[in-house]
Amino acid sequence: MTVTTQDIENVATLARLRIAPTEIAEVTDRISSVLQLVDQMQAVDTGDTEPMANPLGEVQRLRADQVTESDQREAFQAIAPAAQDGLYLVPRVID
Repeated sequence: MTVTTQDIENVATLARLRIAPTEIAEVTDRISSVLQLVDQMQAVDTGDTEPMANPLGEVQRLRADQVTESDQREAFQAIAPAAQDGLYLVPRVID
């Protein structure tokens, strides 16, 4: 794909970017290089390649599913400004 300076100016206008006139040629060359790399990558035949979810073939080590902290609800609600029946009471914010 060929990118012209006019294309860069149009994209800059649409994206509301200010590119100095002295830098438009450099930006055009850099974007052209990126697009050439994308074209090279798209040309690679990946038909026989199996997709990978994890490149290392490892599995996630999981910890045992067990309680690691004690129930401290009573202690926390004891210092709360207002609590009733195990719930925190807060001021009404919506009428």
